[in-house]
Formats: sequence, C-alpha cells, structure tokens
Amino acid sequence: MWFKSSYSSNGGECVEVARNLVAAEGIVPVRDSKDPEGAHLRFSPASFDAFIDAVKAGRFGNV
Repeated sequence: MWFKSSYSSNGGECVEVARNLVAAEGIVPVRDSKDPEGAHLRFSPASFDAFIDAVKAGRFGNV
C-alpha cells in the first residue's frame, strides 16, 4: 500500500512510500506520486529510517 505524508498538500510534488513491504521483503520502496508506473527507488529499512531522521533534524535545509 502506497501513501503520501499528511503534509503533502503542495500541488502534487510528492513522493509515496510503501512501508508495508518492510516485513515481507526487507525493503522500503519510494516513488514519484506523479508517475506511479515509473521508476521506484528501493531502500533498506535502516537507510530509510536514517534519511527520515536526517530530514527531521533539518540536515537538508527546509525541504
């Protein structure tokens, strides 16, 4: 199941995440919400969690 953040209200410039595949396949797929049939990035759960922690800590500026 793909979902967007509840903060995604900026006119479609969003990514979607399918966290439900972590237990089943050990991956976190990410895709562009405007192109759901396009390329998907696949991250390990640890890498994705580290990315989320870095975003929350402001390490990428105001994203």
